[in-house]
Amino acid sequence: MEAASNERLHHRQAWAARTALAATAAAALLPVLVGGVRGVVLLAVGVSGLAVAAAALWWALSRRGAARVAAALLTVAAPVAVVAMFAAMNLLWVVVLSALLWCFAVWAGRYALRSTGLRPARMKEHRTPPPQRPFLILNPRSGGGKVERFSLREKAESLGAHVVLLDPERQQDVTELARSAVARGADLLGVAGGDGTQALVAAVAAEHDVPFLVISAGTRNHFAMDLGLDRDDPSTCLDALTDGVELHVDLGFADGRPFVNNASFGVYGAVVQSPGYRDDKVGTALELLPDLLSRQRGPRLTVRADDTALTDPQAVLVSNNPYRTGDPFGFGRRERLNSGKLGVLSVRVDSAVEAAELLLDPNPAGLAALTAHEVVVEADEPHLEVGLDGEALLLPTPVRCRVARRALRVRVPRVRPGVPEPPPRLDWRRLRKLAAAVGRTAVPGRTSPPTAPPPRQESGSQR
Repeated sequence: MEAASNERLHHRQAWAARTALAATAAAALLPVLVGGVRGVVLLAVGVSGLAVAAAALWWALSRRGAARVAAALLTVAAPVAVVAMFAAMNLLWVVVLSALLWCFAVWAGRYALRSTGLRPARMKEHRTPPPQRPFLILNPRSGGGKVERFSLREKAESLGAHVVLLDPERQQDVTELARSAVARGADLLGVAGGDGTQALVAAVAAEHDVPFLVISAGTRNHFAMDLGLDRDDPSTCLDALTDGVELHVDLGFADGRPFVNNASFGVYGAVVQSPGYRDDKVGTALELLPDLLSRQRGPRLTVRADDTALTDPQAVLVSNNPYRTGDPFGFGRRERLNSGKLGVLSVRVDSAVEAAELLLDPNPAGLAALTAHEVVVEADEPHLEVGLDGEALLLPTPVRCRVARRALRVRVPRVRPGVPEPPPRLDWRRLRKLAAAVGRTAVPGRTSPPTAPPPRQESGSQR
């Protein structure tokens, strides 16, 4: 019975791989078969239009005044002109059909690779008894007033939690509030607020080895997203107080300052320092970007990620576990939060040509994505502007980033949306092997029946 199941699995794999390769070939050949030389020329024009749009976007971000307006118009006009040319020659349907074939090829290829049985490692859930003296900090301003809208205080208190509602009119030290709560016997610390506030209290929880509860009441709450929590209804996070499990996750540090998501250096680190950023993010960024991108303002960075050195990037993102980069639909998510590694994304673009390479080149020279156990960010200035989980800080140079592996016990509801499983990376060599396989499946060896060990030879001597 197991052999028959494996045979059916192999059959599906092989035909999905063949379908993916056939759809890919059809997507590439269709413009040539239908349009002939015109189709080839128009495809070249289409690629050129994308390059022009990327270059124009760079000019729009790095210029001011009339030059910025003209570049912004060109950013929109270039792809519109390409589409108009295809339509005028009655070849627009060819492009649309080719795109659909390519999407189908990607879907079929991922299905074939997903059915091989390879799965990413998932975080282990630890069953522990509910807390007896939970302590929660609620920020009423986070997420546009989600604390009040979802009645978080009332529900938390009904579940036996001691709640502190932050006063919007004065600054309060959430770290000190958390430390005092632990000193009084709190056996769980929780926060309803942004990721920056989450990180501060999480560090106290990790220091005292008490569980930490994330309540997704912030604006974005990337940490809650990667934990698989419901960001649309933060009140469901409180279910962890009565029916929860623990996940042991990593906690990042930048010179002793904790972060649950990332530390940003360079362009973003400088933008978040501006006093007007909170009220007008887009306007502030557009005002500062020309000087930052052209290196008229800001420090010259050097990044050392373990044994790898990155010189003169304009923007560096050091994350608590690496972000996905190969999946456009899952970009910005983290597959794991307990790998014990930092993710590093570095961008260096000094011209419109290099900006076009970022869009068209599969491996652009200006983009680096790697992992490391320690990241040191150096600069030619004594202090660095840093965005730590979106909060603006000024840290002395150099800044050392590290990760404390599985230092944080996060209590989450047993029933929660979960983290979507990432699709497998398209491996065309493996797809070709799957498509060509006839009598033997390419399912990993762990799915095959184990080989019996050879019979033990009796001997009168022992080694």
